[in-house]
Amino acid sequence: MNKNEILLLFNDWNNALKTKKAKNVVALYAQDALLLPTISNKVCRNHAEIEAYFTNFLTREPVGQINEANIRIFDDLAINSGVYTFSFHDGSSIQARFTFIYRWNGERWMIIKHHSSQMPEPMIT
Repeated sequence: MNKNEILLLFNDWNNALKTKKAKNVVALYAQDALLLPTISNKVCRNHAEIEAYFTNFLTREPVGQINEANIRIFDDLAINSGVYTFSFHDGSSIQARFTFIYRWNGERWMIIKHHSSQMPEPMIT
């Protein structure tokens, strides 16, 4: 596995968002995954909680774009962290810091931890 292949895992996740079906997004998370979501204060500790979060989040029709990615690979673990922006159907957007931690399960990379937190201050360009 190389860094570009890990970066492409975001596309799989973003494409799952575009289906507007929470189950498609949840399928990318390991059974024991942990989600610290962008627009909720609730930590999601299982598939049911992750699905509930995405059911609500997907009503906004989010489309993500990575602004900065930093990838590290360690045997059966890979980490992608950086900054991404979500655009929503109402024209609004949110920029957030993210970390996806993936674990190879012998067949595919699964998200085991996903942390996404809205930027605390506006970006200066």
